[in-house]
Amino acid sequence: MDTDTLGGAQEIDFSLLALFMRADIVVQLVMVVLILASIWSWGIIIQKLINYRRARAEAAAFDAAFWSGEPLDELHERLGPEPVTPSGRVFSAGIAEWQQSHRQDGGLIAGAQSRIDRSMDVAIARESQVHGSNLGILASVGSASPFIGLFGTVWGIKNAFEDIALAQDTNLAVVAPGIAEALLATGLGLLAAIPATIFYNKLSGDSDALTSGYEGFADEFSTILSRQLDA
Repeated sequence: MDTDTLGGAQEIDFSLLALFMRADIVVQLVMVVLILASIWSWGIIIQKLINYRRARAEAAAFDAAFWSGEPLDELHERLGPEPVTPSGRVFSAGIAEWQQSHRQDGGLIAGAQSRIDRSMDVAIARESQVHGSNLGILASVGSASPFIGLFGTVWGIKNAFEDIALAQDTNLAVVAPGIAEALLATGLGLLAAIPATIFYNKLSGDSDALTSGYEGFADEFSTILSRQLDA
């Protein structure tokens, strides 16, 4: 490499901002989309981590209260008609149906057990939907971002080859800027996709674990009520 070529390459600003500003408008739009997708993903990730941690703590606190020996009717009254915790809402759905299944003479309306189970299943489905909300966005970002970045790279390389043809020069000072701008789009695509994919898998597992916990509690609670029905 001759001294003039090396000197020309060293004078080029290869900072991220400079690469962005020199890029074609299409490549710039691709970069902006990927940056926004990354920010959106991290917002969802942080929110879900906080929400799942709180949900686990609330489930543990409710389990302690449920198995403390406190009468279930009193626990239901203490939680109120609209409990603020997911486990409390599942419990409230079951106990409310249990209370409504009693006739005025104290007997139980036929089919009480199946109605109680369905009520808790509906409550669990609602909580599962809440926990799983926005996870699809992470999946979409994780799968689409590399291809969006690749599109920006292909477009940038196309422009770089056009510049080479117009300049009729293939030295480093002509080739390097265009290639660097193009590769930046791929880098941003991977930067958005990798965390989104990793945390999608983790958060999906956390959501399934929380839902399984609600289902396990519902089965235990249903068993307790079944004993009351048999008695």
